[in-house]
Amino acid sequence: MTIRVLLADDQTLVRAAFAMLVESARDMEVVGQAGTGREAVALARSERADLVVMDIRMPDLDGIEATRLIAADEDLAGVRVLVLTTYDTDENIVEALRAGASGFLVKDTRPAELLDAIRTVAAGESLLSPGPTARLIARFLRSPSVPVADSGPECLSEREREVLTLVARGLNNTEVGETLGLSPLTAKTHVSRIMGKLGARDRAQLVMVAYESGLVTPGTM
Repeated sequence: MTIRVLLADDQTLVRAAFAMLVESARDMEVVGQAGTGREAVALARSERADLVVMDIRMPDLDGIEATRLIAADEDLAGVRVLVLTTYDTDENIVEALRAGASGFLVKDTRPAELLDAIRTVAAGESLLSPGPTARLIARFLRSPSVPVADSGPECLSEREREVLTLVARGLNNTEVGETLGLSPLTAKTHVSRIMGKLGARDRAQLVMVAYESGLVTPGTM
């Protein structure tokens, strides 16, 4: 299946470079390019992209608000957002994740890593590396905010809490299964059930819930 990618960045040269890279992959195609957040939202609706590579800082409407509008649109429920930022210490990353982004990358990431990230997020996984992302989330979730999910981990079974903890630490379904002695399919079923109970949109929001509830704390990664 070809992944339909929308590129949103206010720098024309950056968009052109990303477009060349994406088009070089056999399983991807660029279906649109946006220079502002408002254009990104409009193109996501008109071009039916599978994934939006979204810069945070853009004119007219920034990437965070654009992500929030995409995530809130029921007609765009299948559209994933991969946020790009200049620095991995950008505090806006957490707000982007709260808005509905499924992960983030820094702009100086290697080309192969960007393509892998697009595949990962388009497949419904989150792109949250255990190291810098964990520190970032832990730092900025200390301030009050609107919860990212309908309920907290208290509604989960003991096994589900174990699975959620491992997901928050950056493990994929296969790694979760290996850690708990489960098959990858069983681990995936647990993750899907947890998302349903918590009202979470994807794995990225599960990570946010784990941190906001205190289930995972700094230093436990």
